[in-house]
Amino acid sequence: MTRTEAYLALNLIPQIGPVRVKKLLRHFGSPEAILMAKSRELIAVDGISQAQAEVVSQWESQIDLSGELQKIEQRGLKLLTQEDPLYPRLLREIHDPPVLLYVWGELLPRDHHAIGIVGSRHATHYGLSATKKLSFQIAYAGYTVISGLARGIDTAAHEAALAAKGRTIAVIGSGMGKLYPPENMALAERIAQNGAVLSEYPVDRIADKQTFPYRNRIVAGWSHGLVVVEAPVRSGSLITAQQAADQGRTVYAVPGPIDKPTSAGCNRLIQQGAKLIMDGADVLDDLTSLFPTAPNPPKVQESLPAAELSIDERILYDAIGADEAHINDITTKSGLTPATVNATLMRLEMKRLLRALPGRRYVRLV
Repeated sequence: MTRTEAYLALNLIPQIGPVRVKKLLRHFGSPEAILMAKSRELIAVDGISQAQAEVVSQWESQIDLSGELQKIEQRGLKLLTQEDPLYPRLLREIHDPPVLLYVWGELLPRDHHAIGIVGSRHATHYGLSATKKLSFQIAYAGYTVISGLARGIDTAAHEAALAAKGRTIAVIGSGMGKLYPPENMALAERIAQNGAVLSEYPVDRIADKQTFPYRNRIVAGWSHGLVVVEAPVRSGSLITAQQAADQGRTVYAVPGPIDKPTSAGCNRLIQQGAKLIMDGADVLDDLTSLFPTAPNPPKVQESLPAAELSIDERILYDAIGADEAHINDITTKSGLTPATVNATLMRLEMKRLLRALPGRRYVRLV
């Protein structure tokens, strides 16, 4: 058994979570030693009950290690343990760091410099527009954008980071074989080509009400700072914000109209001390003062002259015409693929050459 396989076995054992694994590692020194320990030795560790000691000592009958390894190989996944230099430094320091992470894609050293962006699944046009702007600017500046691949704000954050040709990481609340929401599979594939999709759960674990809040601690713990774009007062994003604050991370919030329930959570965060932001530069300037050795000089992209447009950007800019145009008409007229259209429209929007309107319509600004 390899060291990584030993960590995987520990991660699969029922009733033994990251906190208990942390205690066991501190006591025994290695995952292999834990798996070889007798029940009487395990129960001597603070916080390990008799029942838990029995489960660990009989781990071979409790889990299907070879079956899980086969699923990992079939899907082309990698396993990242806390001993790997690419394991996020900040995440390793939290109270309950994941025993290991399943990785679809590729992690890079620059991913240690990351900013989390979260918000409501039921996002408004205002929230989606703000997310696209902030995520594009942050990714363009060289920081990795981390979110949860959920509908709404999370999806917009990932798409904007990809449009900026930056790095983005999706932390999901299910196993890789049960990706949720299923309609984001195409987005997950694009993320895996320009970052990574991560999970701490076994391949076939189905998402439930417990996995999502638990997943959020990874988004909060990995990030240097957490941006909450739009959230009602009862929102999982506020749980993530609390986790970030508890872990010593800076929490940023986008203000919204005081009469909109979708902005009530963010406004309350600001009231409680979160930093109000209106632009990506607000986050980048703050992080630059804390971390002078940022991955790239944090500069927010400004409007570019039309002469500096790429071929795809010029095609779409011309396809919109002088009046408002629906994305379906733009796609048909341009002859480009829907994925290319989405990414290119976002780049044009960030360059302030067009504006996204409700109903997936766009209008040129110059």
